[in-house]
Amino acid sequence: MKLLPQIQVEGGAEWLARTATQCLIDEARLSPKPGLVDSRGNGAHHDLSLALMERSAHSLTSTFQALAQQSWQRPADIALRQTVGRLGREGEQQMMAATGGVNTHRGAIWALGLLVSAVAMLGGSAKANAVANTAAQLAKLPDDAAPKVFSKGLRATHRYRVPGAREEAQQAFPHIMQRALPQLRLSRLNGSSEVQARLDALMAIMTSLTDTCVLSRAGMEGLDAMQDGARAVLNAGGCATLSGQQALASLDRQMLALNASPGGAADLLAATLFLDRVETPNSKH
Repeated sequence: MKLLPQIQVEGGAEWLARTATQCLIDEARLSPKPGLVDSRGNGAHHDLSLALMERSAHSLTSTFQALAQQSWQRPADIALRQTVGRLGREGEQQMMAATGGVNTHRGAIWALGLLVSAVAMLGGSAKANAVANTAAQLAKLPDDAAPKVFSKGLRATHRYRVPGAREEAQQAFPHIMQRALPQLRLSRLNGSSEVQARLDALMAIMTSLTDTCVLSRAGMEGLDAMQDGARAVLNAGGCATLSGQQALASLDRQMLALNASPGGAADLLAATLFLDRVETPNSKH
């Protein structure tokens, strides 16, 4: 593959970084999200706010740009996997510095970081399917420098014997490709507003994701409530309908009562918005 002039690489990397950052901000602002930080308030969190989420997103722009630059037209191999892992961990430190030690976007750095790298590996533009498959190739490779500590998410996957963020990436993001992206586009086609379409996409993820954020905070009871509640929203016709909005409000009340917050689903929604924009960069969405 012919290497592009450096100016095109820089421009492409900058666009990918800006787009990834904007998708994190769009996800954070989207309202009303059940149990999550949004434009209304802090959801089930006492240590998070919308301003903090936005500050966190902006702190990651340089990480996304570095990931894109380092991955540009490179094959999926151990050397690149280790570079991506190192840059992701450095990005996490930047995020923690920006938020005063609050974990706002650790899961999003993993999902979006891999996807930004994958688009760059493919030369800056590609179909969502190709990007997800390329990200999976990278996610399957070992990173020997990764710290051997158990995050809350990893602890939950082991305790409940369920797949987590790592498996989602290694399987080419099935919750994005098979659920969220098709739902986002279907809802738009059916005349939903952009906000309603994005909320429907979030519900599509929540119907079957084993969200380790929810499991960590509310166990299987919380996970069942999330999945059942999200299904009820979509079965009612989605967020464009009155009954769908009522089902969403009911799910929000339940998540708050259980102190549950579907942070894993939120990360995947941001990644869904990113893939949607990569595939249709000139659309109004």
